[in-house]
Amino acid sequence: MHMPQEKTAFNRRQFLKASVGIATGLIVGLYLPLRNRAVASQDTPMQPNAYIHLKPDNTITVLVKHIEIGQGAFTGMTTLIADEMDADWSQMKAQHAPANAELYKNLAFGIQGVGGSTGLANSYMQMRKAGAMMRDSLVRAAADKWNVSPDSIEVTKGVIHHKASGKSAVFGELAEAASKIEPNQNPALKSPESFIYIGKPVPKIDTTVKTNGTAQFTQDVQLPDMRYAAVAHPSHFGATIKEVDDSKAMKVAGVLGVHKISSGVAVVATSTYAAIKGRDTLKLTWDTTKAETRSTDDITQEYVDKTTTTGIKAASHGDTTSALKNAQSTFEAVYTFPYLAHTPMETLDAVVRANKDGTVEVWMGSQMQTVDQGTVASVFGVKPEYVSINTQLGGGTFGRRAQPTSGFAKEAAEIAKTQPKGTPVKLMWTRENDVQGGRYRPLTVHRVVTGTDNKGNISAWQHVIATQSIVAGSPFEQMIKDGIDPTSVEGASDFPYTIANRDVSLHTMSNPIPVLWWRSVGHTHTAYVVETALDHALSRTETDPIEGRRALLKDSPRDLGVLNAVVKLADSAGKAPVGHARGIAVHKSFGTYVAQIAEVTKTDDGLVKVTRVWCAVDCGLAVNPDIVRAQMEGGIGFGLGAILEEEITLGKGGMVEQSNYDSYHPLRMPSMPEVEVVIVPSGESPTGVGEPGVPPIGPAVANAWRSLTGQMITNLPMNKAIRRAQEAS
Repeated sequence: MHMPQEKTAFNRRQFLKASVGIATGLIVGLYLPLRNRAVASQDTPMQPNAYIHLKPDNTITVLVKHIEIGQGAFTGMTTLIADEMDADWSQMKAQHAPANAELYKNLAFGIQGVGGSTGLANSYMQMRKAGAMMRDSLVRAAADKWNVSPDSIEVTKGVIHHKASGKSAVFGELAEAASKIEPNQNPALKSPESFIYIGKPVPKIDTTVKTNGTAQFTQDVQLPDMRYAAVAHPSHFGATIKEVDDSKAMKVAGVLGVHKISSGVAVVATSTYAAIKGRDTLKLTWDTTKAETRSTDDITQEYVDKTTTTGIKAASHGDTTSALKNAQSTFEAVYTFPYLAHTPMETLDAVVRANKDGTVEVWMGSQMQTVDQGTVASVFGVKPEYVSINTQLGGGTFGRRAQPTSGFAKEAAEIAKTQPKGTPVKLMWTRENDVQGGRYRPLTVHRVVTGTDNKGNISAWQHVIATQSIVAGSPFEQMIKDGIDPTSVEGASDFPYTIANRDVSLHTMSNPIPVLWWRSVGHTHTAYVVETALDHALSRTETDPIEGRRALLKDSPRDLGVLNAVVKLADSAGKAPVGHARGIAVHKSFGTYVAQIAEVTKTDDGLVKVTRVWCAVDCGLAVNPDIVRAQMEGGIGFGLGAILEEEITLGKGGMVEQSNYDSYHPLRMPSMPEVEVVIVPSGESPTGVGEPGVPPIGPAVANAWRSLTGQMITNLPMNKAIRRAQEAS
């Protein structure tokens, strides 16, 4: 149990004294620089943090401030520290840091949490400096002990040597002495040519526990006297509970109680099975007065109609209106993108226990610890520091666990509050809860008009977007500037192609359907529109899609770099087989540049089959090339499922029509194409790779399909559009 700690403005030295015992080893804290709230640097204010725990047994545990959800956070952070320490990889361990925004905030957000592929990018200098500081303290401790100059000491694979005297020691032997040394606030960092682990394919540090079954996820948390909960949610988004008849539920063996909470009706029982069985016998009457009762088709039509007028300007260059009026020819297309669910393999789950001393403990795969901590505290009416978040490994998320309003943590806390003090309650959503419970990628409509002049140039680009805001009404609402939620237009308002006359505008739509950032967020639809509309515009002037892009990217060297790299990679595979075609797309998201070429053919049913994908990525310095490749491969598979088959639809009356994997179709293993990835060498600082692999795959496939069949698909998912066309023909 974690006792509450009053917030104090302790300095780093005080932190060491309070945290370090000789018997438990040495914890390193450090002052950290900020750079534009994104990446650590040398010229901004410092603050204390604690990231390394060195035990006398010579193990080094890295406290990772970001959740590990399969993206490699544990390995990446540990790599940076191990390299600067000159540690041996076998002595490295990793665990989640506790919830403490003061110590473990994301330098991009200012709170503890991760998203937007910021994990490694915001920690790169921070972790390296922590490792260098630790190494410096250990070297000086050895120098003092041996009465030699620190400059005469060498460190190799976790062993400190003094060549002249022949003396040596492992890190753990010097932990006590090092803990008494005032750390160097500005230790020297390695030059890239001295890196041992950074830039190398270091084995993932959590592979063993994840393959032998000992890794602990929230579902594995078991506590004495635990109770279990399931929740019945409203039948419609925006509906509220009117009447509850729990007479049958209370007769189910194991059911202990039925409770109204703000998100629905919770059943608490002695097992998850009993809780779900009791929930399913509830007779509930919902008030749908303020609920969304329209169908997806109705909502889509509203959005389509809205895009006939321009919205709030998100980007404007030149005189688009005049350029379109004077164009030799124009082309207009309307794109529709459906709501999408995240469907991580591990559905949302949490354990909450309110203790008799007023503290609250939470076990969950928290992606935004600060928000979850504050929300749970609010439910129980205590200070945030009275709530401890024990972050668990997450079985995927794709954005689902990064809830700006912390709805799931609130739900779990409200249920726990109904139970006697000291009683832990585990809440677990079913797949049906997950698919029908909302928090989707927003339904979005784009209208694009392109114009070409009499010289064959793309002379005008008018782009109107209609979608819901993800951050409106949330603690992140401050992201909205001048009426523009940047997540709605990212990738469209800032695309790199040189087109003289270009307007991008936004209509922010409103309805009760809850939306959330979905892996790659706005880039997943803006990249599709930009890259397919551009490809089509180039084809209308009989311009080669690769050469046309090269010409338009002449002022964007990193975009051009990945374009050339992926072309070279695909060319090395030879020409596409008969009956196949290839398409290309280039897109930058979250600071990372990605180009992909997809090769497609037709299935026997006339649908899209993707056979091969080539991918080039420039993410700055690739800290772990294997993880970079894995994230690109995973992003391609994730994106393919979405563009080919996935959609959440509301039927007549406004109820969600999908419920589980039988009706919601992420990519199946047999449909995964062969993928090759090349990493473009770069001396730039690392940027994220968790999301940028997703956006280009959709347009690359769509461009290949148009090349193969002549069919330009603007309504997703693609296979649904093809089936409709088949039925209409």
